[in-house]
Amino acid sequence: MTDSTDRTGPPPPPASGPWSPTVSVVVPARDDAAHLARCLRLVAAQTRPPDEVVVVDNASSDSTPEVARAAGARVVLEPRPGIPAAAATGYDAAHGDVVVRCDADTVPGPEWIAELLAALGSCPGAVAVAGPGRFRGLPPGAGRLLSELYMGLYVLSTASALGHPPLFGTNMAMHRSWWLEVRDRVHRHDPELHDDLDLSFRLAPGRRILYRPGLTVGMSPRALRAGRPAVRRLARAVRTIRVNWAEERPWERWQARLGHRAARSGA
Repeated sequence: MTDSTDRTGPPPPPASGPWSPTVSVVVPARDDAAHLARCLRLVAAQTRPPDEVVVVDNASSDSTPEVARAAGARVVLEPRPGIPAAAATGYDAAHGDVVVRCDADTVPGPEWIAELLAALGSCPGAVAVAGPGRFRGLPPGAGRLLSELYMGLYVLSTASALGHPPLFGTNMAMHRSWWLEVRDRVHRHDPELHDDLDLSFRLAPGRRILYRPGLTVGMSPRALRAGRPAVRRLARAVRTIRVNWAEERPWERWQARLGHRAARSGA
């Protein structure tokens, strides 16, 4: 796929005056009509509404595409199964300066988009920003504890593999220009990868992914399912790391990033 858009990286926000990018929200979905309907209602109620909403129908057999169209979203079909293909297709289709990503079961508050934009605009060197999810529908104490354990384990384990904070597909935003720069290097055709972690591996030295623990959204506790779903999630995480470490060893990643930081501090 070709695109005439400049791929030299995201421009920094203007030095003066408000930063006013256009925003696309991308939601990959497969057979998730009920959750999607709630998500799109909450996206429409944002204090900073998106300029467009793109729902990627990943070959659903339920009313997912009809729910999306009824909510005013643009529906893009991705028949190849798997979130990596669906997410990449959505990012390709987005027109906004900033691409905001969530899942069909994401439950954002009314300031969600505004807060993501504020965080991204506050750091000219950042290409993306992510925040955590909080499990809904659990007893308050257990829900908070499980959420913090789940997100803490994810961030700590993946950051050690990456050499920097990870993206989290349930709650993230990125400059579209960065996506155009790296999209030919993501493993979009491998359904057994975690797409957000795979995209995180595309971060070059000198660029930044921001992780903001205070930028939370609600999410379904189905991620806590034990048995085969849990084994599959873990297997996908291991596979994502192995595939990317085969291209750049972990010590090479850390050396490149620490070396860049040392060079900048000594300049």
